[in-house]
Amino acid sequence: MRKWTPLTAICLGAFMLLVDTSIVNTALPEMSEDLHSTFTALQWVVDVYALTLAALLMAFGSLGDRLGHRRLYLAGLAVFGLASLACTLAPGSGTLIAARAVQGIGAAAMMTSTTALLNAAYQGRDRGTAFGVWGAVNGAAAAAGPVLGGLLTQQFGWRSVFLVNLPIAALAGWLTVRRLAADPAADPAANSAAGRARTAAGRFDLPGATAFTLFAATLTYGLIESGERGWSDPLVLTTLAGAALALAAFTAVELRTAHPLLDLRLLRNPAFTGLAAAGLLLTAAAFAQLTYTGLWLQQVLDLGPLNAGLAVCPLAAAAFVTAPLGTRLLRGAPPRLPIGLGLVLIGTGTLLLALVSPGSGWTALLPGLLVTGTGVGLATPQMMSAALATVPRERAGMASGAFNTARQLGFALGIAVLGTVFQNTLRDRGPADPRHAYAAALDHVYLAAGAAGLLAAALVVLLLRRPAAPAAPAATGPAGPTAPALVKDRSPQPSA
Repeated sequence: MRKWTPLTAICLGAFMLLVDTSIVNTALPEMSEDLHSTFTALQWVVDVYALTLAALLMAFGSLGDRLGHRRLYLAGLAVFGLASLACTLAPGSGTLIAARAVQGIGAAAMMTSTTALLNAAYQGRDRGTAFGVWGAVNGAAAAAGPVLGGLLTQQFGWRSVFLVNLPIAALAGWLTVRRLAADPAADPAANSAAGRARTAAGRFDLPGATAFTLFAATLTYGLIESGERGWSDPLVLTTLAGAALALAAFTAVELRTAHPLLDLRLLRNPAFTGLAAAGLLLTAAAFAQLTYTGLWLQQVLDLGPLNAGLAVCPLAAAAFVTAPLGTRLLRGAPPRLPIGLGLVLIGTGTLLLALVSPGSGWTALLPGLLVTGTGVGLATPQMMSAALATVPRERAGMASGAFNTARQLGFALGIAVLGTVFQNTLRDRGPADPRHAYAAALDHVYLAAGAAGLLAAALVVLLLRRPAAPAAPAATGPAGPTAPALVKDRSPQPSA
């Protein structure tokens, strides 16, 4: 039916950008052999995409309000497609990493636009159906990434995991041009009062966006390089100091600007801050470790890319089954119950993955993956609504952007921190016995990830002490009684 063509265009882009978070995992060993990449370069191939996506989500949310979300979505598709072509043709790891960063820019532009486009394209019961399908596509992307990456790599080589994006991006772009109406916000220059209001609200906080991007990039760079160089290396120390300065600059800018990228008064709310921190830790605990699990499955157990992808699928399958069941069974319960329980299961399940020993096969992962996936299914559906319920209604869009930024940043930082743990353990154990060294390195990775999951559970229990209630309206600031929310509620909750 023609009325569902806009939904198809939006879901194609959403599926593509979310799959690319994990599709490279099962391609890493072949990619490393072909390009003669170092371990640090492999980390960057995975991490730079998530990092760029996280760093630019809030900024592109603001740009979408000013330029129009259809226009931004089309630009994101074009950038993503061209970057995918550059990834396919990359002659070395440096070019591949740079192209992956550009992919992240396109993905951020698309991600901030999808829910706004759905909102504009559908009304009433059709809108509910559209969001239901869109949510299912997001969940399917999490499960499909490792398997699709393994299948393509095994049959056509690692470059195919990027080449497959080109026809998808082209089809999504064609459908968007043909069937999606332009966003009214794309013409804010009209002489009407509404047009002038949109122009004022759409002022872009370039200093804040720049400072936040520098903070995220330098922090991640310092953490990744610490695995190769050590914590005392001057470059690592300088980079981490630069991250601290960028964070200080971002704070100063946001406190002084009339139209902030992020109103820091939101962080005075313990419940919102606790949930945002828990979202960051959830992504790091549940998903970042899968990158290193995939390396063990292929480099030590000699599984093919497809079988390695299938071996980690129980996590996504358990989350897919648990999410609707948990929502139905725990309807009416205080939010901290499903969220806290889910985070405890994530922490416990990740610790169970430490059952991996030098003599283990892939089945040693099953108990931990199933428990972790159950926890993801319980916690994830509730976290966004609980976070938005703690802030004033007029700040819901900004809170949504901040929460999704925290989740994506959790994946990027998780890859960096767990990679440092993994690499340091391998170096300490030496190359004499790869099976023992890999098992020990994974044990340390799983212990760190499990601790992150349990810390997230503690934050939720301590800071979300009663059913979430809207915070008091924001006090008068430099922009008047309430500064406009620059990031509308348009970002999905991606699965890493």
